[in-house]
Amino acid sequence: MADQENVRITRAAKRRAAGNTEDMPVPKKRVVLGELPNVSNVVVSVNPSLGNEPQKRKSRAKTKAKKALVSTTAKSTTEDVAEKVDIDGESHDPQMCAPYATDIYDYLHKMEVESKRRPLPDYIEKVQKDVTPNMRGVLVDWLVEVAEEYKLLSDTLYLTITYIDRFLSSNVLNRQKLQLLGVSSMLIASKYEEISPPSVEEFCYITDNTYTKDEVVKMEADILKSLKFEMGNPTIKTFLRKFTKIAQEDNKNLNLQLEFLGYYLAELSLLDYNCVKFLPSLVAASVIFLARFMMQPKVYPWNSMLQKYSGYRTADLKECVLIIHDLYLSRRGGGLQAVREKYKQHKFKCVATIPSPPEIPAPFFEDLKD
Repeated sequence: MADQENVRITRAAKRRAAGNTEDMPVPKKRVVLGELPNVSNVVVSVNPSLGNEPQKRKSRAKTKAKKALVSTTAKSTTEDVAEKVDIDGESHDPQMCAPYATDIYDYLHKMEVESKRRPLPDYIEKVQKDVTPNMRGVLVDWLVEVAEEYKLLSDTLYLTITYIDRFLSSNVLNRQKLQLLGVSSMLIASKYEEISPPSVEEFCYITDNTYTKDEVVKMEADILKSLKFEMGNPTIKTFLRKFTKIAQEDNKNLNLQLEFLGYYLAELSLLDYNCVKFLPSLVAASVIFLARFMMQPKVYPWNSMLQKYSGYRTADLKECVLIIHDLYLSRRGGGLQAVREKYKQHKFKCVATIPSPPEIPAPFFEDLKD
């Protein structure tokens, strides 16, 4: 993340080294990114073994709903599913706003393509002079740890990265201020998403007081002005919730492993600058494609229902899927470990250790036959 002499050992690192449980109270980690280096892609081997975790008991309502769904695993049997199942109308969760879901997602799709909410796809080449893609990756990897430290929602993390990319698309920044941009962006995102956001002092502390409270607040104001107070972006997580539900409509039982694997792949995509150019909905669809492939490598991972509700054909997803697959296999960003360590935990079903075939068959990127 930074030069070894400038980085203090984090709480997570100590826990991994000592193999301790979370019982012992440990002070919050503090990190100075300092002079951000260019991190080489260190290949980390993927553990092919995965313990079988018992599935959590489903609620009675969920079990009832699942019994009514059509079960299928083969490509040929998924053609008619979209016609038989109304995803938006079947939710028993009032928070899913079933009567308005279609209109809401239509609005979100229009919102995500608005230029004022999109970062430049090549801002590091065109705008930045002192910031590199590797530095951005180091920053994002560290912010994942900060979000874990303060138990922030994943929505807060996604919004944070969105604010960072949008700000860097129009403002030249030197590397010494990159960590300041990160904590100030997370401060704004926390205020937007969290019930009890961390204080400014806590964000100063997490950087080992590298920045003062006044500096964090001033950067916060600069970000808000630069983004014209347009803070409500749809993110990858926004669309991933719905696509995950659709992906499981052809399963008899709720698959938590598939859900957590989707979350893991989505957070991996945040690390890579090459994913900035993709719309959040396209990344979410690519994540579902790859997660289904990894769970069942010999089964065609897309179906007509996913195509209908996501709006993407397999050919549209190919470039993004291959980038995320390389991230999973550590062909890209192998030196960035925070996300990988996070999803090796049992509470996430150890999805970071699921083995994956090294290549995705070319026929899987061919469109569904009508």
